Amino acid sequence: MSRSTARRQTFSIDISGLPMHVDACIRELIERGYASLTIENYRRGLNQFSRWVVRYKTPWIGEEELVRRCLSSRIVICNRTSLSAAIHHLLRFLRDRQCLNTSGNPETAIDEEVQRFDAYLDRVCGLALKTRRMRTDFVRRFLWSQFSRGPIDLSHCKPLHIRRFVVDTVDGWKPSSVAALCGSMRAYLRFRAVHGDHTEALIAAVPRVALRGTTPLHTALNDVEIERFLASFDCTGIEGSRNYAIACCLVDLGLRAGEVARLKLDDLDWRAGTLQMRRTKSKRVDVLPMPARTGQAIVQYLQRRPVQRSNRAVFARHRPPLDAPLTVEIVQWAMRQAYERAGVSRPWTGTHCLRHSLACRMVDEGTSLKEIADVLRHRSLNTTMIYAKSNIAQLAAVALPWPGRVS
Repeated sequence: MSRSTARRQTFSIDISGLPMHVDACIRELIERGYASLTIENYRRGLNQFSRWVVRYKTPWIGEEELVRRCLSSRIVICNRTSLSAAIHHLLRFLRDRQCLNTSGNPETAIDEEVQRFDAYLDRVCGLALKTRRMRTDFVRRFLWSQFSRGPIDLSHCKPLHIRRFVVDTVDGWKPSSVAALCGSMRAYLRFRAVHGDHTEALIAAVPRVALRGTTPLHTALNDVEIERFLASFDCTGIEGSRNYAIACCLVDLGLRAGEVARLKLDDLDWRAGTLQMRRTKSKRVDVLPMPARTGQAIVQYLQRRPVQRSNRAVFARHRPPLDAPLTVEIVQWAMRQAYERAGVSRPWTGTHCLRHSLACRMVDEGTSLKEIADVLRHRSLNTTMIYAKSNIAQLAAVALPWPGRVS
């Protein structure tokens, strides 16, 4: 559920059973490894929250609105930051157990339309979650601007409305952001065409953005910087071992941060020495050979890691909540810290710089673009072509002389 949807929803729950749910939520937090002081603060805050809900018969109108009203009430005397976190934990607990039901009209026609469009992007187009979120956010903004007071009927939408929406929205935007908005608009109008709407004129009205200039060279680390980066991890502790193994996956295999976070124990085939990629950006199942350094780093980490109760992820959290899967943000934060410890002079540009570094090393070794595309799992060879410019020496060897000049 998106934040915007959560703000518009009205929740209902049996108020008389709220203290029982609070006790169950606290027990779950204890099992997930939260410190005793944190548990006590959460317990005190949720008890005050329960009394406030019962006393004022508060309607549960959106999570953020509910938290705001509670924090501004006079009955609350505990730490507000701790109380806000405790309420969010309780709402997540109730939602996971289907104890938090929605009533009224939680989903507008626009919400339902955006959900259908998101399903189309996922099942038909095969787009990644991050791309789908960007496109659905743009489309939601367009639908609210055109149909906030009535049903969604594109027959009432004219090419002038499309152009006016784009022009009014993108004032001050970068060309790449404008192109993303226009691409999202065209994708939505094609989706409507699949369902029988005549959107040819509307699609033609969406502006096309000229992105001038060449694709910039990606930041890539040389061999010395890569070794300094890997040497910056303290493998004497369990978190250091985990982060070193993650770094090896990024450096040796060119995995994306999200792919590392979603790795499962069942994806590792130790007999064949391979790693199976199931939950990837391209929606394909790929099998990669596991380099010796990467395999050894994962084994050393798994030997130290305590047995997880329900989490089959290869890389787990070792701070509360202990049984929660590792997030992309944790992977990115850990790699950024190691990059700073390594003392690399160039600024950090994200974990993708490690993926680019692998591709550039392969180019320098004379690897063909087709082989690089296979390792990086690019769906189109055109995506891999950006690495052709990274080896200036090879480009100079095949460059033709300039006409009219002695070479």
